[in-house]
Amino acid sequence: MKRFPDDFLWGAATAAYQVEGAYREGGRCESIWDMFCRVPCATFAGENGDVACDQYHRYKEDVALIAELGFKSYRFSISWCRILPNGAVNAEGVAYYRNLCAELHKRGVQACATLYHWDLPQVLQDKGGWAERFIVDAFVEYAKVCFKELGDCVDQWITINEPLCITFLGYMTGGHAPGVKDPAQYMRAVHHVLLAHAKAVQAYRKTGLKAHIGIALNIDTPRPATKNPEDVSAAQLARAYGAELYVFPLVGKGYPNPNVLTEDKWKPPIESGDMEAIAEKIDFIGLNYYFENAVFADKNNPLGYSNAPFWQERTDMGWPIVPEGLYRQIKWVNDAAGGKIPLYITENGAAAVDVVEADGRIHDRERIDYFKKHLAVCSRLIEEGVPLKGYFAWSLLDNFEWTFGYAKRFGVVYVDYATQKRALKDSAYFFRDMIAGYAE
Repeated sequence: MKRFPDDFLWGAATAAYQVEGAYREGGRCESIWDMFCRVPCATFAGENGDVACDQYHRYKEDVALIAELGFKSYRFSISWCRILPNGAVNAEGVAYYRNLCAELHKRGVQACATLYHWDLPQVLQDKGGWAERFIVDAFVEYAKVCFKELGDCVDQWITINEPLCITFLGYMTGGHAPGVKDPAQYMRAVHHVLLAHAKAVQAYRKTGLKAHIGIALNIDTPRPATKNPEDVSAAQLARAYGAELYVFPLVGKGYPNPNVLTEDKWKPPIESGDMEAIAEKIDFIGLNYYFENAVFADKNNPLGYSNAPFWQERTDMGWPIVPEGLYRQIKWVNDAAGGKIPLYITENGAAAVDVVEADGRIHDRERIDYFKKHLAVCSRLIEEGVPLKGYFAWSLLDNFEWTFGYAKRFGVVYVDYATQKRALKDSAYFFRDMIAGYAE
């Protein structure tokens, strides 16, 4: 692949609940994931993020690794539960993130802060969470506190991570916290997440802060399994649910209108001025990409389509490895946005079965191959003129992988959960060379 531009932003990413631990320390309150993980059979082996990677106590060690590898930015998330645990600003929580940012800057690394990566305070879920409109104002007030307390030390802001997972998995299938299974709540949650994002951006514009602000999406843009018209239509319908529903409102095109959205229970609860607000200008769109499915028309599925079997090699998550899917998705998003909004890959990576050799090394060749193929796509997109400005590897560390507990490893840094000892995998050294301009 060709060399990336000198100003291309190389980063590594994590999320608060997945790495911080210290769940009862520093004034933190209980989140929906603390509660969800205690539901029998909700997570692998009943595991939780109580300790995770203990980054709350070990952030200096982790920042040193980030700098050693040459990453220019660290994408972390701020825990709402640490900043506003009981409706009042928690000085200990603020201090933790200020100290983290200071350590990053001391090492020459930018701080990319995500305001919300799934860990809603349980007290707000008790009032209905994202399914109720009050949550929009609650999120904006939380965001304002973060802007005030951390605005001078954050270099890039992401409002909300993965609206699709928050809403579909949290309120439709119940597979993620808070474990709700209700189409009506799902559609309300979609609308409120997008509106909360936009209202937070509006609040940010009033602060005078200059760092860029955007959103991180994990959209579903499947390809049709065949060229048959019914499969092509099925893929278009799947894209409406999995991508247009989230992207179109952000770029001023409103919600898509697949047939199912005409039913009352599926209609977003739009109020006057909402759609104009959601289309508030953002500085970038982040995309979290891992795989692409093929879909076929399925009359037995209420949605009208199902995922087709695939032939590709798969990651340890069972996900197909489809680098060209990244190309197709970024091209689609860029076209939807009129080619005018800068794009970042805010997550991309692969779970693998990592083996620690006798000498302590981890030779994760499958993960390196995954990264190389997807970065080659990024290089091609830039050459074609797509405004792709940066790439964040998921993840910096092996961590708590939500319902999969600690059974799946995504990190370029290996974590021994018994000792919390870190070890650089070969993929970490691959990124060191890639960022330095020497990887092939």
